[in-house]
Amino acid sequence: MQQAQQPKNRRLNSIIPIDGPKRIALDTILIMFGAFIMAIAFNLFLVPNQIASGGVSGISILAKEALGFEPAFTQWALNIPLFIAGYLILGRQYGIRSLLGSIMLPFFVYLTSSWVVPTSNPLLASIFGGIGVGLGIGIVYRGRGSTGGLTILAQIIQKFSGLRLSLCIMMLDGAVIILAGWVLSLENSLFALISLYVTGKMIDTVEMGFGTSKVAYIISNHTELITKAILSDLDRGLTKLSAQGGYTDDDRTVLMVVVGQNEIARLKTLVRSVDPNAFVTITNAHEVLGEGFTRN
Repeated sequence: MQQAQQPKNRRLNSIIPIDGPKRIALDTILIMFGAFIMAIAFNLFLVPNQIASGGVSGISILAKEALGFEPAFTQWALNIPLFIAGYLILGRQYGIRSLLGSIMLPFFVYLTSSWVVPTSNPLLASIFGGIGVGLGIGIVYRGRGSTGGLTILAQIIQKFSGLRLSLCIMMLDGAVIILAGWVLSLENSLFALISLYVTGKMIDTVEMGFGTSKVAYIISNHTELITKAILSDLDRGLTKLSAQGGYTDDDRTVLMVVVGQNEIARLKTLVRSVDPNAFVTITNAHEVLGEGFTRN
């Protein structure tokens, strides 16, 4: 019995610990890489087109336009006291995870401030700036980090007010965008709203994965035949779920199978060939981890 378990133990030992040295190194790389992508999008698209889409980055753009301050210095000037407040109020663990991003993002902004601007079209800039910033933030979140800024202030407000974090962030970003409409123009604030929306969608995409896998739920009176067809012809595993009919109260089995986008047509053909009356529901799976799919 012990010999049979040895491969499994070796495999478990090879997994990166949640807070081991390898995981910490990976998190550090992800946070720095994400901050670098954010800085590039910020300097190439948002700054030259005056798109202040919320956060400390948006405030730094307004400070540049109104007072001539370098955005990187404004970000440092705001991030440092916010980091200290987060460390004291939210706890040591959150402060440590925010420190690297809070320092490196302004550094990369300063480093890439002279890069050539690819477009002067504000609509393109708001879209691609939002994509770049959202991609960077998503990567930072994958590294279990934060770039600090108004997110820390939002969490402090949440702690003392009891409001939802998303609402606190929305109020702070909204205040920056309203300020942009006053300092710059109403048109700039509208482009900032577009960029902010794209950023949020991109963060969700990065956090939940880019996969195109599908989950199919199959209800049929011929589940055993469908199971054999999927296992042999499609070469995919499946799970049998116990269910009860809402109208008849009869016990029945629901098959759940995860397949790739290119396997959907084959799956539907297989099910239809066995039972033309089968009830099939297919939904998106944003990220699938396990054998035959992505491994973490």
